[in-house]
Amino acid sequence: MRNFHDPRRSAAIAGTGMAATSHPLATLVALDVLRDGGNAVDAAIAASAVLCVAEPHMTGIGGDCFVLYSPKAGRPLALDGSGRAPMKATVDWYGGRGMREIAIESVHAATVPGAVDAWFALLEAHGSRDMAALLAPAIRLAEEGVLVTPRVAFDFAQPALVAKVARDAGAARAFLRDGRLPALGDRLKQPALAATLSRIAKDGRAGFYQGPVVADIVRRLNAAGGLHTLEDFAAQRAEWVEPISANYRGHDVFECPPNGQGLAALMILRTLEGFDLSAACGEVDRIHLLAEATKAAYRARDAYFGDPRQVPVPVDKFLSDAYSDAVRRRIDPARASDPVMWDEVEHKDTVYLCVVDRDRNAISFINSLFHEFGCGVYAPESGVMLHSRGSMFRTTPGHPNAIAPGKRPLHTIIPGMLVKDGRAVMPFGVMGGQYQATGHANVLSRMLDEHLDPQQAAEAPRSFAFGGKLALEATIDAETECELARRGHAIERPLKPLGGCQAIFIDHAKGALIGGSEPRKDGLALGY
Repeated sequence: MRNFHDPRRSAAIAGTGMAATSHPLATLVALDVLRDGGNAVDAAIAASAVLCVAEPHMTGIGGDCFVLYSPKAGRPLALDGSGRAPMKATVDWYGGRGMREIAIESVHAATVPGAVDAWFALLEAHGSRDMAALLAPAIRLAEEGVLVTPRVAFDFAQPALVAKVARDAGAARAFLRDGRLPALGDRLKQPALAATLSRIAKDGRAGFYQGPVVADIVRRLNAAGGLHTLEDFAAQRAEWVEPISANYRGHDVFECPPNGQGLAALMILRTLEGFDLSAACGEVDRIHLLAEATKAAYRARDAYFGDPRQVPVPVDKFLSDAYSDAVRRRIDPARASDPVMWDEVEHKDTVYLCVVDRDRNAISFINSLFHEFGCGVYAPESGVMLHSRGSMFRTTPGHPNAIAPGKRPLHTIIPGMLVKDGRAVMPFGVMGGQYQATGHANVLSRMLDEHLDPQQAAEAPRSFAFGGKLALEATIDAETECELARRGHAIERPLKPLGGCQAIFIDHAKGALIGGSEPRKDGLALGY
């Protein structure tokens, strides 16, 4: 039970259905769908479309999508909706032009968007409503405008983000007013996006991947030097894949397989399981152990993870007892290991949502542009901002994540599903780019080791060992910082908070849904 003298939020409680998203309008739309008889899949797609309008810097139809879905709380199914590199994209092409990396604000960072195709694949397999009905709220909001909420206004006020939008003439016309992004309470209208969503509602998948929308996108990409073709877009298909899992404290944790980084989350949990992280564990030890487990998992991630259709990824080895034991033996409880300097860029920009319906269908759903406003390339007639997922590719020949024709890059976005005794008990996710694998492990440990509810776990302080530094949120006190520094961690205090959590715990015995929503965002968990 939480301390009611502490002015934080109670967990949401409901018996029939529940949604948790990062924006109030998306949560309300998801509930409208559920109350009208739609299922969890229907509600998730409708909410995701609204988020593409309400949080356009975080997500969009120009991005990618991953899903874990448990029909009637059964074994999770995984959908990989990530896009592929153009068929003309080769390591030699980039190397021959002296490109040692793919810059975030580069047309080459835009792989083919996979989100829209994934929405249709999911709806056709497990939905119960027509896509036109599900997209209607988002279309209306894009036409009439959405009022900017506090966290969106905070992000929009960052000078670097304004400058990024200003560099693309079409994006500047669509989003900037008097040289700035909309402020708190301003109304943001996106008529071009509304028209594209309407076309998708009318023509289905072809409304995005064929016809005038894709012609506008490819024309804009080619004008900026991109290698994309109409055929690349027409060939995009989401894939149903076998999820991977590991046990933690008597629960099975399911993740999407590589090319996502869910394997890293499981590796962190397998490492942490060998330590006592109960309430008796001090916060300094908890942060230290999480940091050391993170560094070990991310070393392996960046050396071995890639698209398993083109490179082998040794999943079983990384989740084995022998590997986890070896990692634990290398951790000094009193001293930080050498810092790891990653050449991947940290980012914190994605949306995650989860829904549970009356039949206990549970969905864990994530949609992303990767970096804020993606790669910054905007297709002006269709209103589509292209994501920057291709910046995760390497241009090093032979690397598992080296760019190649039709290849999918390593992805940071990962939905999660917690299962107990064969039944799904919690769809969950933690937004935040590179942080997500650590975030999954942290939230689950808070719940399963400290016995916090989903809302308390979402509110708990966060830390992240990345790029040679240990980032500590402002809620972590100076005494803790000093002790971590004494153990050898290089401390930094980030401007933005770390990540964003949504989770819905299913208490099957009581028939109750217990939801938590990220206090660092504008959204909420709400049920009926």
